[in-house]
Amino acid sequence: MARWEPDARGRLVKAAMDLFQERGYGRTTVEGIAARAGLTERTFFRYFTDKREVLFSGSKDLEKTLVDMIANAPKEAAPFDVVAEAFESAGANLQALRDLRHVRARHALVVGHAELRERELIKFASLVAAATEALHARGVSEPAASLAAEAGLAIFKVGFERWVGKKKPHDLAAHIRAARDALKAVAAPTASTVRTARAAKRASSTKARSN
Repeated sequence: MARWEPDARGRLVKAAMDLFQERGYGRTTVEGIAARAGLTERTFFRYFTDKREVLFSGSKDLEKTLVDMIANAPKEAAPFDVVAEAFESAGANLQALRDLRHVRARHALVVGHAELRERELIKFASLVAAATEALHARGVSEPAASLAAEAGLAIFKVGFERWVGKKKPHDLAAHIRAARDALKAVAAPTASTVRTARAAKRASSTKARSN
């Protein structure tokens, strides 16, 4: 075995995905992944803590993209817009780095195994925590920072689900943008809501004067 192992991480990820689909997730072992990649188990553990982590190998890159985008956003930008733009950029990076077939295969594995869904929730929590901290660094206080970070993750998840589930999907970033617009539409007050609020305020004022 040569001491230099070109693209060891990529080879391990490909080997793991191939074996997960051929043998099933439960029957695939670290030893088998390393052997398929032409590497040793010791090399495997230099990159991943266990076989589950192979499926989340890009999470740190995603987190870094988020934090960098939030840190470099225009000072005057609203917290939610900052986070939404950051998740949109993260989605574009994800699409550039991963073939859609790989993403769909990985998504099916996560959906089909409770331990993988649990790991994904942990990774999502880390993304929200990182985004919240980055907003704090911009001077955004609570609860605005946490709410913006959680909302950003929500539009990312909705956009991702629509992207991965479409037969001929648009760009992932476009789906995230559409989810952002939908959330803004849901949160925006309707004309009837505004009229009701004004009527309630007038009634309250009239009652106060009569008393």
